[in-house]
Amino acid sequence: MDKLLIAVLGHRNSGKTTTWTSLFERTVKTGKSLRRLYLNEKEYVVVFLISGSPEEREKDVEELITVENPAIVLCSTQYRTDVMETYDYFINNGYSIFVHWLNPGYNDSDLVYFDSLGLTPRLLGNGATLTIHNGKENPEFRVQELREYIYGWAKYRDLILSD
Repeated sequence: MDKLLIAVLGHRNSGKTTTWTSLFERTVKTGKSLRRLYLNEKEYVVVFLISGSPEEREKDVEELITVENPAIVLCSTQYRTDVMETYDYFINNGYSIFVHWLNPGYNDSDLVYFDSLGLTPRLLGNGATLTIHNGKENPEFRVQELREYIYGWAKYRDLILSD
């Protein structure tokens, strides 16, 4: 697959936006165009960012993607029943999926939540990679994991650009 979804999954106020802010090293919001995501000082990939989850906005994800066939999409997803509709869009459109689950999230209790929605088997059954991180902890380590994953995926497909 030559398209990649990097999703950050969590409850409301779990740290999804903080993840994107840390990854881009600045405040970012959903855009209408592609943007550069620097993976180191000189190398970058072109991505499309959906910072506010489609579920919270009560919109279908395809309404939020304003460019045709972006190779890499970064998308916040909210842990609630209709989130699988968002993932189904990416599955049906040929995206490899990497899900970064904030469990517990920043504003959650300290307990790790059981997957009551059954997302884990559905995602893994469709070839997704799923990681679970504590949203209460400093995002540096988990954001570095995302950066490295994107770099490796993009390098293999010759999508790394440089200044």
